[in-house]
Amino acid sequence: MKDITKGMSKTESGIYYNISTKGKGNNAKPNDLLSVHYSLQLIDGTEIDSSFTRGAPIEFTCGVGQVIKGWDEAMELLNKGSKARLVIPSELGYGSMGAGNGVIPPNATLIFDVELVDIK
Repeated sequence: MKDITKGMSKTESGIYYNISTKGKGNNAKPNDLLSVHYSLQLIDGTEIDSSFTRGAPIEFTCGVGQVIKGWDEAMELLNKGSKARLVIPSELGYGSMGAGNGVIPPNATLIFDVELVDIK
């Protein structure tokens, strides 16, 4: 885990993040409609999902529980055009239940590469 998070910033709740490209404008805030490209992998490098591969970002309202808690929190660190790597602890991800019928195991740390495409 230390190798993965080396040099990254950390929020109070335990999300590690590195903003590789800073966007423009105001940061995302609760109730903003966000369009986000992402890829998700597990700590062992197993790729789980990617909107980049599908060619279509996902849309959700920030801060209202439509996505995992770690995303709701981390998106507020970003503005339009930002690209970042997020390392989200299990308790802010899918927790002890996991997800996807075992695709994401219980208590999994999640690694996301994200691009905040748009804020509406």
